[in-house]
Amino acid sequence: MNHTAPDRYIGRFAPSPSGPLHFGSLIAALGSYLRASACRGQWRVRIEDLDPPREVPGAADDILRTLEVFGLHWDGDVVYQSRRHGRYQEVLDDWAARGLTYYCHCPRRRIAETGGFYDGHCRRLKLGADGAAVRLRMARPVYGFEDCLQGRITVPAALAEEDFIVRRRDGLYAYNLAVVIDDWDAGVTEVVRGADLLEPTVRQIALYHLLGAPEPGWLHLPLATYGGHKLSKQNHAPALDKHRPGRALWQALAFLGQHPPTVLFGAGATELLAWARSHWCLEQVPKGPHIALPCADSSHLERPALS
Repeated sequence: MNHTAPDRYIGRFAPSPSGPLHFGSLIAALGSYLRASACRGQWRVRIEDLDPPREVPGAADDILRTLEVFGLHWDGDVVYQSRRHGRYQEVLDDWAARGLTYYCHCPRRRIAETGGFYDGHCRRLKLGADGAAVRLRMARPVYGFEDCLQGRITVPAALAEEDFIVRRRDGLYAYNLAVVIDDWDAGVTEVVRGADLLEPTVRQIALYHLLGAPEPGWLHLPLATYGGHKLSKQNHAPALDKHRPGRALWQALAFLGQHPPTVLFGAGATELLAWARSHWCLEQVPKGPHIALPCADSSHLERPALS
């Protein structure tokens, strides 16, 4: 497998402000940060505030403060998706003019009844825009891709060939659309994120092809799971403790297979990250899509025996 980095590496971390960062978020942030550092590139931060109903007031600022406390300092200005609606609409207007999108009024119930994937029902109906979602005509589906860590990934044909939504019926822009345009505009050369986004990647690659944009590399880190579910804000994963960043950083490094010295358990963020930057080894990161934790709270993970 080729792990050679491009000459000009740009990575990113893109959290949604639906709550505070937790241990699962830290794994994605730390892994992407260390990958960018190892490639002597830039690491940028984007706040994915596309979905106001799911956002928690003050969460975006809290996320940025947490990254700073944990020593994860980003390059350049923070990008907010809520300020880029005009850019997303510009792309949609171009696709509409070229006949690449259409309006869809199908409720979720109908899609569930057809097996969970949309069957193209509205493709030829020429429906109006009121209360409709916008779907992309999938003319060039992508069935798989090569992940730098997970290897060859393939997805079901029904998922790859589906005309997926690029703007929701409530007028909000879809994640797949926004993330591709944002990463393209930022010059991102490799996307490092959690393995829960492996399947949507094929749709994002299809969008890169449609836009004529250079496709980035892909590196999906294993997910931290507890009780069969990934640690997430929706599953009430506890927030990171900003008063003791060193402990969670040590645990995250251990989770990522980096074997930090026991003497550094609970050390300051600066000291731990200095060690991590000089010892980062992608080949040591576990290649499975998820790793089960004994407890949802990283503070209760197995502690090293300190001499």
